[in-house]
Amino acid sequence: MLLLGIDVGTSSIKVSVVDSATQKCIASTQYPDVESEIIVKEAGWAEQDPETWWEHVQKAILRLNEQGTYNPLDIVAIGIAYQMHGLVLVDKDQRVIRDSIIWCDSRAVEIGDRAFNEIGHERCLSHLLNSPSNFTAAKLAWVKENEPELFEKIDQIMLPGDFIAMKLTGNITTSISALSEGVFWDFKENQLSKDVIEYYGFDKEIFPPTQKVFSSHGQLSKSVANTLSLKKGIPVTYKSGDQPNNALSLNVLKPGEVAATAGTSGVIYGVTDQLVYDPDLRVNTFAHVNYTKDVSRLGVLLCINGTGILNRWIKNNFLSKDGYEGMNREAREIAVGSEGLRVLPFGNGAERMLNNKIIGAQINNIDLNRHSQAHIFRAVQEGIAFSFRYGLDRMREMGIKPAIIRAGKANLFMSDLFIDAFVNSTGVPVELYQTDGSVGAALGAGIGYESFSSAEEAFANIKPIKIVEPKANTSYEEVYREWEELLIRELN
Repeated sequence: MLLLGIDVGTSSIKVSVVDSATQKCIASTQYPDVESEIIVKEAGWAEQDPETWWEHVQKAILRLNEQGTYNPLDIVAIGIAYQMHGLVLVDKDQRVIRDSIIWCDSRAVEIGDRAFNEIGHERCLSHLLNSPSNFTAAKLAWVKENEPELFEKIDQIMLPGDFIAMKLTGNITTSISALSEGVFWDFKENQLSKDVIEYYGFDKEIFPPTQKVFSSHGQLSKSVANTLSLKKGIPVTYKSGDQPNNALSLNVLKPGEVAATAGTSGVIYGVTDQLVYDPDLRVNTFAHVNYTKDVSRLGVLLCINGTGILNRWIKNNFLSKDGYEGMNREAREIAVGSEGLRVLPFGNGAERMLNNKIIGAQINNIDLNRHSQAHIFRAVQEGIAFSFRYGLDRMREMGIKPAIIRAGKANLFMSDLFIDAFVNSTGVPVELYQTDGSVGAALGAGIGYESFSSAEEAFANIKPIKIVEPKANTSYEEVYREWEELLIRELN
């Protein structure tokens, strides 16, 4: 039996087909070949057109079929991973009302902070495990306040993966995990949050029916099946935000296990069985993919908006041969610490880790007689690694103290220089796996379809391809302390 995984990213759509018998990926591709546009109508805003996601999903699947390595009619289930926290609104005819306000949009910070103050800090933290802050609930409230004529047209609200499932099946569902990432879920009452709904004045009818993450979220419609050369009626049996899904793809399901990713944004994600929260709101807690009302499994999520997006900006605006590989090659010629050059990578909207401050990306201490672009290439990757260390220290304060971190060999984790800086600044070994979000989504579909007797069986053949241990007596700790001092001065 074959499983199809779809990963709706900010930059592109990735799709993979996995053989459930071996858990091996037999085909994979992405679309488009260039990174998708983020619509920025005002400073701090970030939007994308959901219909563009759907167009790209279809083109990605058709491109995958063209590889000829499998029979599309052998696919039995579909799983979807998606960029978290995005707001998608549709009317009663399932037509998109406005562009999606996506995860890195900062417009609703004040609205969320006001709700946090008026509902009450202790109440929000103990029940929601978060402030409404800049999450989906606050974004919906922004639409209600600023676009009332559009708000009145809303029939259902969704996250990006819900929308793609709707386009595939015509059916709309949500899950506890999804509701929690939007800060709509009350963990103490185990229901949709009355505090949030009543404070913002939302009608409960705009929220889709709640299903388990691993369950049927609808069946592939005849017209879509014909377009994509798939069987009519294939179920969508898994939907998850990209970070819980990344953790799933790395078999991070039990308390104490930790995953990391470094794509457009950077994330460290640790699983716990405790209702923990950060009183300073720098780190967030959501329901993990295997959370139920009876078995508490939560993901403690550190998100850094400005990671891979900065490395991409550097690639696009400096004259390095051979793209990222050329940048890495030049950077390797520079010693640890980049001869005093320090980079703060926070140039992609309000950073939750920094209490929703916007300080911008910064290159500090440039010496025009000493520093070259190679120094900048290295300082960027070091600065990104240091931002992970800074955030991990906040997670350690919450009791998340990883003995090892698992990561897919993708994005910045393809750079040996970055891995070296990450491991030696955090002091934590990294296990690297040959997997990605679309493979995780396919395996999630298999769990939901009951192709496996358990989630553990789904990952029985997934082994690390490399383990990187911290080295003794590196200079990273000293360099990090200098970087941290620079950041603290900027925050104050």
